[in-house]
Formats: sequence, structure tokens, C-alpha cells
Amino acid sequence: FNLEMAAIDEMCDIAERVVPDTITLVPERRQERTTEGGLDVAAQRTAIEGFAHVCQRRAIRLSLFIAPDLEAVRLAHALGAEQVELHTGEYCHLFEPGQRELRARELDRLRGAAELASTLGLDVAAGHGLTRHNVGPIVSIPAVTEVNIGHSVVADAIFLGLGQAVKELREAIARHAPT
Repeated sequence: FNLEMAAIDEMCDIAERVVPDTITLVPERRQERTTEGGLDVAAQRTAIEGFAHVCQRRAIRLSLFIAPDLEAVRLAHALGAEQVELHTGEYCHLFEPGQRELRARELDRLRGAAELASTLGLDVAAGHGLTRHNVGPIVSIPAVTEVNIGHSVVADAIFLGLGQAVKELREAIARHAPT
């Protein structure tokens, strides 16, 4: 049971009462630039430290939804996160004609952040904007052990049915996942 929540006192109180398996801290408002790039770990440091203490005391796994930035990965580790979820939105927006080189650079950035996180002992997830059409290169990164995909499955289900949408996503993942 994973609760995604903002790093605010009200959510911390809820987490302490509910005691989920995992808490994933995410940006608070859609208007924040970081919502489209991940949690600003440095700016939210004090709030994250508070969550980390609650998580340690209540045996809750702490995950941070962050940009694939090496410094953010290091800081997430230093603050006690057990997992990072790397924001894949920039990568997902780079599928227009002529964006192959930019997409490759963003994929390299994701790969580097995932490898660093894994080296530091963090579990690595990835998500935001992933679909059955673009998930392949993400799941081919060995350090990525989890992808979080919701919106595209529901959107595909409108046309394919839920069972077929899930089946096609699983097939796309299986085609590219390391063996």
C-alpha cells in the first residue's frame, strides 16, 4: 500500500495514522514547476526529514519522486529515502520527429540517476507519462525495478478494454526488461 502525498504536516499525520507500506513524497500543487520535474529535495529538506523520522519510527518505506538529477539522488539517500521514483516526463515529451538526440540524452540522464541510486542502495522506480509505446527503453535500464503507469492504462482501456490494455502494457515491458 503506497500513499503518494505532499510533504506537509497534514499528510504526515495521515501517514502516521494509516501506516502504509510506502510513502512517496511528491510535489504539492500542479502549479509548481517541480510537479512536472519531481520534488525539489533541497527546498523540501526539512519537511522530508520530518517524514523520514516518522517512517523510521513506524517502519514505513520512504520514496521520493524526483527528477533524474544526480544531486537529488544523493540528497534523497542522505535524507533516509529507501527508494526514488525518477520522473520520466521529460523523456516522454521527446517523441516528436527530430527529437531523437534529445530523447537519447534524457534517457542517458535517467540511466545515470538510476545507476547512482542503485549504487547507493536505493530501490529505483520510474514514472510519469509512460505508456506501452515508450516504456521499453526505461525498463531496459537494469537499475529500474518498478515502473508506475496508470493514466495510459486507463486511457487505453477506453478503446481496448481493461484486460487488453493491461496485457499490451505487460507485453511491452516484457519485450524490453532485462532477463
